[in-house]
Amino acid sequence: MLLISGRVQGVGFRWFAEREAQARDVCGYARNLADGRVEVLAQADAETLRSFFETLYRGPRASRVEDIQKMAVEVDEALPRFHVRF
Repeated sequence: MLLISGRVQGVGFRWFAEREAQARDVCGYARNLADGRVEVLAQADAETLRSFFETLYRGPRASRVEDIQKMAVEVDEALPRFHVRF
């Protein structure tokens, strides 16, 4: 799981994450948090996740990623294709 800080809400970050994840067959979700961060839960093989995370560090053009905290979570085989949560 990633907790992404900076200018990441109101700039299309979740939709950007969804497009990039679906292009790589990453499962999981992106959602806004009340404190202004975006939470991203992603599952895929290690190389796919590395590529996906590198893209999230850049973010969409209007965003400014200041920090990304990574946390390990258990694999959930039932997790659906990547989507935006509200």
